Amino acid sequence: MNRTVIFLGTILLILTSSLSPVTAREKIDPSLARVETIPWYDIRHLGVEGKGWTDTKSFYDRLPAKAEGVVRGPVWNLSLDSAGMCVRFVTDANEIQARWELRSESLAMPHMPATGVSGLDLYVKDANGTWRWLATGRPTKFPVNSVTLVKDLPEGTREYFLYLPLYNGVKTVEIGIPEGYSLWKAPTYPDHRKPIVFYGTSITQGGCASRTGMVHTAIVGRRLNYPVINLGFSGNGRMEPEMGDLFMELDPSVYVLDCLPNMDGKAVAERVEPFVRKLRKAHPETPILFVEDRTYSDAFMNESRRQRNAENRRELRKVYSRLESEGIKYLYYLPGERLLQDDLDNLGTVDGSHPTDLGFMRHADAFCVVLETILLERK
Repeated sequence: MNRTVIFLGTILLILTSSLSPVTAREKIDPSLARVETIPWYDIRHLGVEGKGWTDTKSFYDRLPAKAEGVVRGPVWNLSLDSAGMCVRFVTDANEIQARWELRSESLAMPHMPATGVSGLDLYVKDANGTWRWLATGRPTKFPVNSVTLVKDLPEGTREYFLYLPLYNGVKTVEIGIPEGYSLWKAPTYPDHRKPIVFYGTSITQGGCASRTGMVHTAIVGRRLNYPVINLGFSGNGRMEPEMGDLFMELDPSVYVLDCLPNMDGKAVAERVEPFVRKLRKAHPETPILFVEDRTYSDAFMNESRRQRNAENRRELRKVYSRLESEGIKYLYYLPGERLLQDDLDNLGTVDGSHPTDLGFMRHADAFCVVLETILLERK
């Protein structure tokens, strides 16, 4: 059966399940807070999402400690960024503060603001069960930033999402609420849903989102109500064998393989099939989504960029077709032209490659169509 996914238009958020904050199961003991002018809670008490491994050298690393010296140096260094990590929590507080200690003094990049590189992003679930943006923690200095995210909130108990920096690491992250208010762990996901694992490049890591909650992986997680693990490595998503060995250890609901922007046709032909066979050997029935590279926004005038897209896609399609013809099941395919749509308005990227927030919304639209299909079939 050909599982090539054709764009279906309007997103049907049929997997989203509204959870009432009052169903939170575990109240955080106030004695765990560090009391200064207000109580401060380490978010590790709340259950940080987006970690694939627990045996990390530092808590907010994205790869296990044993990967150091095994993966290439640039991959290891990028794994120290907290991309995709987040925390859900419930509170009745009328004010929420945040304090976080950064690993790197590089707060921003020329084409990506500090709010996306090194900031925090707060969302709240409204009365209809929809996640709404509420506040951004703007980093202004190194190493420690402390901000009031929101204050004078209406009375009520609500669920919140706080996203951590995309291109910086953190040593500590704390939430501060006034005395007399409570903090709870958020409700668990329905059916103990396993995370969606994204493996990719700078785009997957979040370049160049203006806020940490605007990368497409985060948008997908909110829309589908699934935990997400972001394993994007800027310039270094190359499907190397040692990365395949590590990915075999994960147990996701779906593997999303989106590395073509960091590869050429030769690398695609050599590396994708062995990588996928490793995953399939470890997880015979876990869906694997092949993703073509996005179409460069300037490819209509840039022949070399157009040829790069064509070569990568041709080689990826060959691998996909060969594996499917062998009877390997639960393989899916997302064509690259869907990721930025046609981008005729030229608003989808900052540089022809890395998405703007609009570009990330378009990515999320395309991924949600495919992932909804996959997740429904596997229920």
